Amino acid sequence: MKKVKSSLYLQRVKPLLKELLSRAQEEYSYVSILAVDAEAFTYQVTSAVTAMGEDSLLSNRGFVIRAYDGEAYGEYSFNDISEEEIEDILAQLRRVLDLKKCDGIQSHSHYAMFPDEPCVFAGSTEYEVDPAQMGDEAIMRALTVLKDQCMAYDERVINSGAVLKYQKYSKLFLSPNRDMEQNVMWTNGTIQIVVQKDRQIKYSYEGFSVLGGAELLDSMGEAIGRIGKKAVDLLAAEPMIPGEYDCICTPAVTGIIAHEAFGHGVEMDMFVKDRALAASFVGEYVAAPMLTMHDGASMQGRLETASYFFDDEGTLSTDTVIIRDGILQSGISDAQSAMYLGTVPTGNGRRESYRRKAYTRMTNTWFEPGNDTPEEMIASISYGFLLEDAASGMEDPKNWGIQMMVNIAREIRDGKLTGRIFSPVVLTGYVPDLLKSITMMSGEANLCGSGMCGKGYKEWVKVSDGGPYIKARIRLG
Repeated sequence: MKKVKSSLYLQRVKPLLKELLSRAQEEYSYVSILAVDAEAFTYQVTSAVTAMGEDSLLSNRGFVIRAYDGEAYGEYSFNDISEEEIEDILAQLRRVLDLKKCDGIQSHSHYAMFPDEPCVFAGSTEYEVDPAQMGDEAIMRALTVLKDQCMAYDERVINSGAVLKYQKYSKLFLSPNRDMEQNVMWTNGTIQIVVQKDRQIKYSYEGFSVLGGAELLDSMGEAIGRIGKKAVDLLAAEPMIPGEYDCICTPAVTGIIAHEAFGHGVEMDMFVKDRALAASFVGEYVAAPMLTMHDGASMQGRLETASYFFDDEGTLSTDTVIIRDGILQSGISDAQSAMYLGTVPTGNGRRESYRRKAYTRMTNTWFEPGNDTPEEMIASISYGFLLEDAASGMEDPKNWGIQMMVNIAREIRDGKLTGRIFSPVVLTGYVPDLLKSITMMSGEANLCGSGMCGKGYKEWVKVSDGGPYIKARIRLG
């Protein structure tokens, strides 16, 4: 295994950043600087399109300086630094703080100075194959092979595609007592197969992810048969009959339940804004006693695409137990929300880029496994469904409503799969009702981090989610 290397650019400008920090310390009680150098590329091969290029959302290089003058916090972002520009950066920072005072936008008395315990740290994640060294042509050839294998799966396949995306980033966090560096690379991919019979068209897809590099391509190829079979099976799918059913959720569906049901609802900047019902239920049962839920980017925990060593506010990553044995323990927080609420920050302060504000954001969100097997869970159902292929989800932290879509519901009758398939399927309900209905959980938890998460409709960051197979009572439509 190899380790991701430091950004040469950030190492070159680090002395200038330290000079800026020193100059700012002469004026402000607290100062910090986040420096980012990130590159990301997407490669796509389908039956109709071949494309590759830089991912503009995930590629960025720049800095944000944050300062506290005893009354308010202010930030100023910039994308270049030199000896001559330091005074202009400080002038812009003064202007930001002055505008806050003129507009009356000052920090509440809850906001004191950020803690700044000493920490000198440098960490890098590992990989086997660097996509940049593998090269564009080799990646496109590998994706073309995958696409061709998909097309050859069945005569009813009319389109297929394979996508690979990676991001490699380096970050520095500097403050009076902190000098921190992290170098991280993640890679994700997607395979989709589209089939047609007469006028009916169906598709199946699967996402793949690794905290690493292009070695992910190997596992993508191994999944083609599984994806193709699902697509062909869907040609016989029937419309779902609305009702409440006993259901088995695959880890991918479990993950989206964790993310949408209790992920956004425990982002504690929503507690500050009184937009999350969860704030009133800390210390109470909100799920079945067998359920324990985590969120955390800790490198000592489950390594996925949302893992990192420290967040964008210089807080070391942690593993937060949100629900333990069915009882809501805590939310997740950025540093400023934690300060307002009188809690300890959990390392979930994340920015879409150096140009954007830090919000409380999920990282790797998952349910702990249980002791059952999927076979035992299916055998326990008189009539119900096995739910596969999570497609999308929406949450309502204010009222704890949930709405999700899955692509496949396989009928279970008398403890056996009948072969009948229903699609598409909508899952709805009240979050505590759904989580309290869980009665069985499989012995292994799997996570996938092939997606992104927005704060509302913007502020996109990398996340992963998952868990075990679960058995629950769910409203389908």
